[in-house]
Amino acid sequence: MNLLLLSSSRVDDTGYLEHALPLIKDHIGERHRLLFIPYAGISVGFDAYLEMVNKALQSIGLNADSVHNMPDPVQAVREADTILVGGGNTFCLLNSLYEKNLIEAVRAKLNSGTPYIGWSAGSNIAAPTIRTTNDMPIIEPPSFNALNLVPFQINPHYIDGNPPGHNGETREQRISEFLEVNPNKVVVGIPEGTALLRNGDKLTYVAEKDGFIFTKQEGKQLISSNADLSYLLKA
Repeated sequence: MNLLLLSSSRVDDTGYLEHALPLIKDHIGERHRLLFIPYAGISVGFDAYLEMVNKALQSIGLNADSVHNMPDPVQAVREADTILVGGGNTFCLLNSLYEKNLIEAVRAKLNSGTPYIGWSAGSNIAAPTIRTTNDMPIIEPPSFNALNLVPFQINPHYIDGNPPGHNGETREQRISEFLEVNPNKVVVGIPEGTALLRNGDKLTYVAEKDGFIFTKQEGKQLISSNADLSYLLKA
């Protein structure tokens, strides 16, 4: 599999996808039939979402079509050179993938080596389930089971520590709750501006800041910049 799983579409005050464009260009290579899946973008609207993504991609000479404009979404997935899945609400995204019979279609396409790029919710669904998303469950999908492109859970937009004035649970505490109920699982927390890059059996943490791995047995472990995480694919 060839996966680029971005924590976020922005970092600090950068433009939309700006920080990730070099990674995206390198990951896509010479492929030009890009298919965007916008179903997480509930508040922005699918047409506007596609326009926003293409405005960013045009700066590196790329352009995507959107699955929501296709008469046969499954066939569109089968014909794509690259699949991109944007952020928004993870529950809505997964629900739409089930409704349109795209779970198995996307998984089969990616198993053939087609590159995948996801950010935020698009990275969440690469995990076995979406049970470590930060999003509100505004809709109930048929299942929390997702694409299962990596064997561990992902928490995008991971924030370490407790923001000033915040009196609720921290992200670390929420993940610890998950591990209490699921003691054999692994959760990878990827902060803003970081990514996981999978090429076959190699997995790399691409970042200029530290990330974190959480397990019930060993607790919280630091991931340093550009760390080799390939061992997690054997989990």
